[in-house]
Amino acid sequence: MSKGGVWGAAGWAAGVAAVLVALPLAASGRLPDRMATHWGGGSGAPPDGAMPFGDAMAFPLAIWAVLVLGVAVFAVTRARAATVLLPSGVFLAGAQAAIVRANLDHEDWRQADPVDGRVVAAVLAAAVLAALAGALINRQGPVRAVGPAAGGSAAGSPAAGSARMDIPAGERLVWLARTSNPWLRLTAGLLGALAAVAAVAGAGGLLGPAWRLVAPLGFADLAVLVFSSVRARVTGQGLEVGFGPLGWPVRRWAAADIESARAEHRTPAQVGGWGYRFSGLGTTVMLRAGECLVVRSRGKDFAVSVEDAARGAALLNSLTAKSRSAPPGP
Repeated sequence: MSKGGVWGAAGWAAGVAAVLVALPLAASGRLPDRMATHWGGGSGAPPDGAMPFGDAMAFPLAIWAVLVLGVAVFAVTRARAATVLLPSGVFLAGAQAAIVRANLDHEDWRQADPVDGRVVAAVLAAAVLAALAGALINRQGPVRAVGPAAGGSAAGSPAAGSARMDIPAGERLVWLARTSNPWLRLTAGLLGALAAVAAVAGAGGLLGPAWRLVAPLGFADLAVLVFSSVRARVTGQGLEVGFGPLGWPVRRWAAADIESARAEHRTPAQVGGWGYRFSGLGTTVMLRAGECLVVRSRGKDFAVSVEDAARGAALLNSLTAKSRSAPPGP
């Protein structure tokens, strides 16, 4: 797991643990000494099991600690941390919110409200979506340098100042680079944490119409998260730039539509700030000052700040020239 992935998993683990403890504590004055924790007989059935307040708070926390420890210890599981921790964290937090809500403002656990089937369905749906997101994150493979996609050895690095790369006959080369901005990721994490806390507090009955707070926080979180990281890939088809941890949304340029490619040094001050920027230099995805891959298509420039941009530009220029010299199809 990358260093960023380790910090992300640690932050998620700590955040879920905080929610599991903070939610019942925040509502402790409105909860019975023993809390209903089990409902039998299907949807709408009365509670048939209870735990002391401290145990009801500690039990899901213990389950979460075991899951996190398992991910940290076993290498195979650690490689798929997002697939395990995202859905399980969402499910445990949702279940805790449902239990708190059912016990809220009751003096005895036997008086607790039945668990609403809609709440259960919402928690399960959120967990499934989190599992899908974890699977997509796990599919993002490691960064690869230029190399052959079929047979033979990779071409050497382009000479300094060279605009093209030699591609041996019979080989197809691929260039892939990624960049992320840790400060934008931190901002997205904080916004997401606030949105999650508001959603869980609303589900637990501690807030009024929670969507009024969750909706703007969630939208801001997605907007920042999408432009906190970027992946650029050059293949025989052209250039593909994917945004965010899932590599989506994606912008594509066909090799035949690209007029030229180059590496260029740019700074946030030149393009007007961080993220997806428009300026006199064209469109720039600015995540860090320094080398950018710049492509010109239909008279307009698009730049993305990634490492090894000179190599990517050289390969892209070669592929573009090759596509233009190829004879037209029948």
